[in-house]
Amino acid sequence: MTRKGFIFDLDGVIVDTAKYHFLAWKNLANSLAVDFTKEQNEQLKGVSRINSLEKILNWGNKTVSADEFQKLLVQKNEEYLEYITKMDKSEILPDTERILDFLIQNNQGIALGSASKNAVPILEKINLLSKFECIVDGNSVIKGKPNPEVFLKAADGLQVPPAECIVFEDSIAGIQAANAADMISIGIGEQNVLYEADYVFKDFTELSVEFLKSLMN
Repeated sequence: MTRKGFIFDLDGVIVDTAKYHFLAWKNLANSLAVDFTKEQNEQLKGVSRINSLEKILNWGNKTVSADEFQKLLVQKNEEYLEYITKMDKSEILPDTERILDFLIQNNQGIALGSASKNAVPILEKINLLSKFECIVDGNSVIKGKPNPEVFLKAADGLQVPPAECIVFEDSIAGIQAANAADMISIGIGEQNVLYEADYVFKDFTELSVEFLKSLMN
């Protein structure tokens, strides 16, 4: 069995921190008298903090000074961090540990490829940090998804060629990044949203051992 690289996004794949991003962005948008819906939040998944704030300001036809822009970024992140300090193992999405442990037992490479700048503290909170051989997050990349940089760096960290890597993602931008990196893309979520992925599963409970073995061979 060859050693492949399995690269996991964080938000919406390992933990559902998307709900905390939603609350923090919604509060920020509302403070600027901008409406913010769950549908709009979907468009921010996998997108950097700066680009997310730009989108919200565009939706509300708002302009702010460069200083105010920076302050808003800090405000959003501080509120988000307050939510995640309360996280624990109960926040891990169903069957995530089963998948990780199976891959570890079979000597597969495991990396994180996330836009989050808070990936390490989150993995520490939920006690999964030790399961990852390589972590590439928002602190170590310049270009956000759909640019493939985050996944190419993860492949490099695992010392596995991109064509031998498999990516688990819950966002359109992430699936596009995986496809651009020439990796197998597996969508975790809704088929009608993630239709560009090679495979789509509602969550990890739908992933069988047989399917994982087929990816390894």
